[in-house]
Amino acid sequence: MRILISNDDGIYSPGILALAEVAAEFGQVRIVAPDVEQSAMGHAITYSRPLNYKKTPIGDFEAYRVNGTPADCVSLGVSLWSDVDVVLSGINLGLNIGNGCWHSGTLAAAKQGALLKLRGIALSATVEDENADWEELKPWVRKVLDQVLTDYDFPLLNVNFPQHPKAFRWTRQSVRHYDGRLTPGTDPAGRQYYWFTVDPVEETQQDTDRWAIQNGFASITPLRLDITDHEELARAWDTQPHG
Repeated sequence: MRILISNDDGIYSPGILALAEVAAEFGQVRIVAPDVEQSAMGHAITYSRPLNYKKTPIGDFEAYRVNGTPADCVSLGVSLWSDVDVVLSGINLGLNIGNGCWHSGTLAAAKQGALLKLRGIALSATVEDENADWEELKPWVRKVLDQVLTDYDFPLLNVNFPQHPKAFRWTRQSVRHYDGRLTPGTDPAGRQYYWFTVDPVEETQQDTDRWAIQNGFASITPLRLDITDHEELARAWDTQPHG
């Protein structure tokens, strides 16, 4: 199995090395990741300037850094390395759950893999800082990959780990709340600015990704590329004039 690994935290993130070390147990690994952090970049692609890449070994792995977005990295990696079987993205330093999935660069890399007709799996974790104990998380990453790479064939998965998982659960996306807000402030010159921050969210629905994390479970959420609201579309078709 050929496994392409990317992320949005940048190629030097300890999370990408931890993921590569576990993924190497399942196949041949190559890393293609942004040269700088691209968090919250979403599914942006670069079209106004050329992309380039530079070989940058990470640990014992063949790795390349790219002057582009997570989606760029996956497209370039798949183009340069034939017969890729699966795209893994992460391990992100922080969760990607609920409505945050809309602007997640981590999830975008996995989605780009799915768009290219490959399997895409995004992995994120509650991490306090870059010096976190990744060895504690690796067995849980191994358990999840062992199940989703061998027992299932989902095209797109979003996986999130709490700090100390006790088990994992299959979940749905929590879309009831949006936890982002703009906080105003003033710089030293007296000019106003706005900082995007995160609000705590309570009263989450059971069996969602957010509920799982709050209750100590790793969350695995199957996603799809088609975001059409099929129920509303059917209702619109039923009410549209005929003839």
